[in-house]
Amino acid sequence: MNMIVEGYFKLLKVLIALFLAIMVVLVFGNVVLRYAFNSGITVSEEVSRWLFVWLTFLGSIVALRQHGHLGVDALVRRLPNAGKRACLIVTQLLMLYATWLLLQGSYEQTMINWDVAAPASGLSTGWFYGVGIVFGVSTGLILLADLYRTVSGKLSQEELVMVKESEEQEELEALQHELAERDRRESELATPVSPARRAQP
Repeated sequence: MNMIVEGYFKLLKVLIALFLAIMVVLVFGNVVLRYAFNSGITVSEEVSRWLFVWLTFLGSIVALRQHGHLGVDALVRRLPNAGKRACLIVTQLLMLYATWLLLQGSYEQTMINWDVAAPASGLSTGWFYGVGIVFGVSTGLILLADLYRTVSGKLSQEELVMVKESEEQEELEALQHELAERDRRESELATPVSPARRAQP
């Protein structure tokens, strides 16, 4: 199961990179064609806009899984563990509700616009709204998994605060954790083995 989940998020990252590359080619190519050859790519603006929307939502899924979204944690960090857990449960329930509303609305918009053709590409505009379905299902499952870990007490004290006030703080904490792990490994390697343990077969 873990391999399937990891594979899914690797696929999302590949799609994000692919969509970004296609956007660059379309937009840059269109600029060059217009200024140099007085021509252009007809579907450039429309497809680029669609890819940007998909890229944004897929990136949000990956960020949610990595708990990379920014938030205000000044109050929550001062609470005891029980308070942190209670705030996290309330937050996750509210996020699940918002995700459900987004999923429901995206599904309805996708069905309504499925037979409507886009003016430039001729593709179904349902694809534009379909990213909300992908986002809603993916983030809903992530939030349910996090909620289960929160309620069952499987989260560490640090994981009870799932947002960071700034990217710099997140990078600092990651660096501190890495240094602490390195110091722990070095201390384990430097610990001398007693003669009694050496004599054991």
